[in-house]
Amino acid sequence: MKAKQESQINHQEVNDLLENDMLLRKRRIRRGKINSAVRYAILIAVGILMLYPLVWLIGASFKTNAEIFTSIGFMPKEFDFSGYIRGWKTSTEYTFATYFANTFKIVIPKVILTVISTTVTAYGFARFKFKGKKLLFSILIATLLLPNVVLRIPQYLMYREFNWLDSYKPLVVPAAFAVDAFFVFMMIQFMKGLPKDLEEAAVIDGCNSFQVLWYILIPMLKPAMISVALFQFMWTMNDFLGPLIYISSVKKYPVSIALKMSMDASTLVQWNQTLAMSVIVLIPSLVVFFIAQKHFVDGISTTGMKG
Repeated sequence: MKAKQESQINHQEVNDLLENDMLLRKRRIRRGKINSAVRYAILIAVGILMLYPLVWLIGASFKTNAEIFTSIGFMPKEFDFSGYIRGWKTSTEYTFATYFANTFKIVIPKVILTVISTTVTAYGFARFKFKGKKLLFSILIATLLLPNVVLRIPQYLMYREFNWLDSYKPLVVPAAFAVDAFFVFMMIQFMKGLPKDLEEAAVIDGCNSFQVLWYILIPMLKPAMISVALFQFMWTMNDFLGPLIYISSVKKYPVSIALKMSMDASTLVQWNQTLAMSVIVLIPSLVVFFIAQKHFVDGISTTGMKG
């Protein structure tokens, strides 16, 4: 009898423990759901705040110049496409297509040269041992802390001596020499996270340093290279000060200066035209970003990790 009673008591205790465990699990699941709901609510709210200017910009580009200042809503009362038509024609003798073409004359070669130069430079720092390597790398990192405004006057004087003013050379040629230390550092950190086994096997098979870089490393560096290209693409598209300093001919202006010309203080600013052209200028960056989004996220998330 005592054994039966003890077994019943133990069975009851086990049942109580199981019920308590189930209750704790349910509470944890509920808390997890509540926490997830709160996090998603915060993310949605922040996302709406960040998208607000873009949504307003797109809606305002279809409004008349008067409606922009009298209506606070996103949607226009009537869709007016005159801002796009007149804005594309511009107030100069050139259409916006000319300024777009000028922009890509700067952007495309600069992106290509930046990717090539930073990859080769990072390869040298990450995989080779040479005298003065630490000193050179320290100087490279130190340039990250150097404000660009300090270099403006010396660079202008140097490019003037080269007879490069009023051309795209001051904006493009420096990219061939890995002058963007941030990109070099980013590639070095990504490269340090890659295993060396394949490289060592390739060397044993008779590959030289260039072949190792081309056949082994570059396929694995694809996410980081796309990240560099995307950053440089967006930064160059948005660059205003560089073209303003070095380019003086209207026919050579990129879109950043063309937009500024549409806001001439001496005349009435047609804001619907300016906003319409701003929307068009944003399209290439948005398209490139969404196409390369997966590789961009992979490149940023793995940069700085060491294997």
